[in-house]
Amino acid sequence: MLNIDELRAETPGCGKVAYFNHSGASLPAQPTLAAVFDHLRQEASIGAMDAAAGAQAALQDARALAAQLIGSTADEIAFMTSGSAAFGLTHAALPPFHPGDRILVGRHEWGGNLGSMQLTAAAAGASIETIPCRDDGSVDPEALAGMIDDKVRLVSLTWLPANGGLINDAAAIGKITRAAGVPYFIDAGQALGQVSIDVTALGCDVLKGSCRKYLRGPRGTALLYVRKAFLPQLRPVFYDVQSAPWGKTGPVARPDARVFETIEGSVALLLGLRVALQQALRLGIPSIRQRISSLADGLRAELAAIPGVNLHDLGTERSGLVSFTVNGLGAQDTRARLAREQIVVSANGVPYTPLDMTARNLTEIVRASVCYFNSEVEITRLAAAVGALARHAA
Repeated sequence: MLNIDELRAETPGCGKVAYFNHSGASLPAQPTLAAVFDHLRQEASIGAMDAAAGAQAALQDARALAAQLIGSTADEIAFMTSGSAAFGLTHAALPPFHPGDRILVGRHEWGGNLGSMQLTAAAAGASIETIPCRDDGSVDPEALAGMIDDKVRLVSLTWLPANGGLINDAAAIGKITRAAGVPYFIDAGQALGQVSIDVTALGCDVLKGSCRKYLRGPRGTALLYVRKAFLPQLRPVFYDVQSAPWGKTGPVARPDARVFETIEGSVALLLGLRVALQQALRLGIPSIRQRISSLADGLRAELAAIPGVNLHDLGTERSGLVSFTVNGLGAQDTRARLAREQIVVSANGVPYTPLDMTARNLTEIVRASVCYFNSEVEITRLAAAVGALARHAA
C-alpha cells in the first residue's frame, strides 16, 4: 500500500495546485530536489570537475538502478538529455537506407520521432507506412506480420501514446520483429515509472524515454537502452572523448550504450534522477500502476457522466492519461480556465501524434494525466470543474 499522505507531504507542488500534467512533466519529490541542489552547491564550492569526480560512484549506481527498472544490464544504458535526442541519435546510427526501403510505424507515433524518420526517408527514397490498428485502436501485431518483407528496415512503436490512455501491445509487436530480424525501437516516454518494463520480454533493440514524466526525475534527463547484441549494427554520427576515447591511432568507440553519451552533461540532474529511480523502485511499479489505474478509471467514469464532455481514450488496457474535450470549448481554452482554478492539465494538438489525430479527425484534446500521489479529492475537484465548464458552454 502506498502512503499517499506521506508522498504528498514530500512533494512541494501538492500544496499549490491540483496537478494533472504528469505525462508532460510530473512534480518532483523533495529528496530529488535536494540531491540536485546539494550537488550544485558542491560545484559552487569546489568546482564542477572535482564535484563530478566525487560523484562517480553515485552515477554508476544511477545506471544500475535504471537497468534494474527496465530489466537490462548497466552497460546497455545511456543517460541522455531528452527522449528526442535518444531517438534521433540511435535512428541516425542505423545502416544507410536505400530507395524502396520501408519504415513501419504505429499510428500513435510521437511527432518528434516521425520527424527524424521523415528526414531519413526523404533523403534515401524510403517510405514510412502506418501499421493498421485493431478495433480497439491499438496497433495490430497480425497486420504487422503481413507487412513484413525484405525491404522493411525498421519498426517503431510509441508504447503509451501522448494523446490518450491507450497502451499498445509492445511485446506482441516484439515477437514479430524478432522473428523477422527487423530492428525494433520503442518510445517508452509515458511508460517509464508507470508500467512494468522488461526489455527482454518486449523484444526491442532500442528503448528510450524522458525521465521527467511518471518517473518524476528532473527535466533534462532521459534514458536510452540499446540491446548489447544490436549495438554493433549502429554507427554513431559523431564521437567525443567519452564516447570514443583516443587510442594509439585514433578514437576507439566504447563497446556499450554509452557510445551515445557525451562528456558534457548535468551531474546534478543525474543525481536527482538517481533519487527518483530509488523512489520508484522502492514504491514498486506494480503498486504504482494499480494506483494510477484506479484513479484514472475513476476520473473517466466521472467525466463520462457529464453531458457535453467527450472522452477520446482508445484501447482495452489503459494508462493514466485521460483525454477529453468539452462541447463548444477549445482544448486550450479549457486548459486556461482550469488553470485559473489552480487545476493543471495540458492541451495537445496534432503535432504530438499527427497520424492518430488526423485518422480520428481530432484537432486538439485536453489531457488530464493522473499519478499515484494524486488524491481522490483532486479527481472529484477536476470533474466538478469540467462539469461547470460544460454547463456554461452549453
